[in-house]
Amino acid sequence: MTHYSSLGSDGCPEEEDPEYQHHGGFPEYGPASPGAGFRRFVTTMRRLQDLAVSADPGDNVWDEAAERADALVGLLGPFQAEEGKGPAGRTPDLPGMGSLLLPPWTLTRYRPEGVEMTGSFSRFHVGGNNAVHGGVLPLLFDHMFGMVSHAAGRPISRTAFLHVDYRKITPIDAPLMIRGRVTRTEGRKAFVSAELLELVDAGETVLAEGTGLMVRLLPGQP
Repeated sequence: MTHYSSLGSDGCPEEEDPEYQHHGGFPEYGPASPGAGFRRFVTTMRRLQDLAVSADPGDNVWDEAAERADALVGLLGPFQAEEGKGPAGRTPDLPGMGSLLLPPWTLTRYRPEGVEMTGSFSRFHVGGNNAVHGGVLPLLFDHMFGMVSHAAGRPISRTAFLHVDYRKITPIDAPLMIRGRVTRTEGRKAFVSAELLELVDAGETVLAEGTGLMVRLLPGQP
């Protein structure tokens, strides 16, 4: 579940739920404009994630790498901010909204009738044999379902269930797309679905399909 008030939508959740901003103490995620330095930092950190799971340099280099990582922790440690204050997750023009938790995908469509993202997976996401780890895909679908819910003007909701059908192996370093939508609503419930596609010359190949249920929070519900 994600609260994406910074992205905007054609709907107005407050009209359906006047307590929209007061459920569970969620912070207001306004858009961030951290500048080119943050973009460079996130891009470099994503490359570092790939190297952290693929490099094999030997003990001496690992010792130096650990020291440099410690120095970076020391540099950034004094600036740790509360949730909703740092630029990670609040920079929609960056892949994964600038959050290293999320796969580095970019929004290409954000409408009440549906949301689309394009991107790819890298070495960091490999589970084995150059295929994306199966556990990464539910994270991508859950990220999509949060945006789908908000784009449709739904109030703040949490994921009640998420089901993924794996149709084919998801490759790394390949152009992919995910698209999702709200399929129906019942009071506090919004049923959602999405498809993960590989973009090939002949068209689109379905790699995985996901369905889920997003449930609107009650006043005071975390």
